[in-house]
Amino acid sequence: MPRADVTQMPLAKLYPLLVNKAEKKGRTREEVDQVTAWLTGYTPEEIARLEQSHTSYGDFFRNAPAMNPKRTLITGKVCGIRVEEVEDPLMREIRYLDKLVDELAKGKTLDQILRK
Repeated sequence: MPRADVTQMPLAKLYPLLVNKAEKKGRTREEVDQVTAWLTGYTPEEIARLEQSHTSYGDFFRNAPAMNPKRTLITGKVCGIRVEEVEDPLMREIRYLDKLVDELAKGKTLDQILRK
């Protein structure tokens, strides 16, 4: 069975998985929204609206209002792959968000996660 292209999948399907991952570890949707907003420039209200639309995961990142310049400070592995070494720029942005949610789920403080 061929692998699905994550960039074509609906944000409405994938974002709740990120929220669920954080909530299982005692974190909140508000915190997931905060790290997502930090990365992409969307407001939490815009994220909620887009989550209810037909926006693809790829378009969510392609159309982000203001990708944070500090995102290049995000390093480490997600699913065994170093995020800073992902060659495809769109997939690197997606992996950055995965890494931020991983750090949230592992109990890091928001100041640490947001590279303050």
